[in-house]
Amino acid sequence: MADVDDERIRNSVENLGRVVVAFVSEFGYYLALVYESFYWVVAGPFKRQPVRFAAAVSQMVEVGIAALPIVFVLSFAIGVMLAIQGVHTLKQFGAETQVVLGIALSVTREFGPLITGILVAGRTGSALAARVGTMQVNQEIDALRVMGINPVRYLVSPVLLAMLVMMPAITLFSDLAAMLGGAVYCNAGLGLGYVAYWDQGTAFITANDVMQGLLKSMVFAVIITLIGVSNGFSVSGGAEGVGRATTRAVVLAISYIVLADMTFTYFLNR
Repeated sequence: MADVDDERIRNSVENLGRVVVAFVSEFGYYLALVYESFYWVVAGPFKRQPVRFAAAVSQMVEVGIAALPIVFVLSFAIGVMLAIQGVHTLKQFGAETQVVLGIALSVTREFGPLITGILVAGRTGSALAARVGTMQVNQEIDALRVMGINPVRYLVSPVLLAMLVMMPAITLFSDLAAMLGGAVYCNAGLGLGYVAYWDQGTAFITANDVMQGLLKSMVFAVIITLIGVSNGFSVSGGAEGVGRATTRAVVLAISYIVLADMTFTYFLNR
């Protein structure tokens, strides 16, 4: 009986060790990938192998412009929901007019970058994993190496550059859309004018509040890019492998975004 218990403990420890080693290995791969991506962005022109500007612009359109309608709809809805909950809660204390403060701070610090990160992770993260994974299955990435083209410079750096430029821009758009949603409800439910709402909102928030959200969005951009392309590079097993990589990329990206947001919130609001 003791031998059986010892065997179970040994197996549990071995499984835990494999999980830890796999996590450390994957995290190290992320660091190496982001280093190499930034290296080609900075050093590529000096080596006569610049990052493709046309590809970066194309990704900016795909990541940013194409995502604006859904970002507006969801951010507007978040603003309305924050207003509803804020008015309902503050009404108990006779301070429902202070709801603008809660909306402004919640949107700029938390919900703007978070909603944007989750939406882009679902759209762009999955697309990256599927595209790179399909290239991996079709041996197109090996063909790039044979032709002397670095896959990271060709595939990853343009996307990372586009994400770093567009994520803060989309986050600002999301902030404005959520504030508009709150304004519409406050106008209908409290009779608060749009000009008065805007004056109160801009009086409460500071540049630091906005920059906090933009900093988060840039970190989310790196997370989405790295997880999407790394899962694409690791695809094996044909079409089923591409499907698994796509699902894993979205789940991991959203999970890491939420964890990163929690970490930032803890350290930036102490």
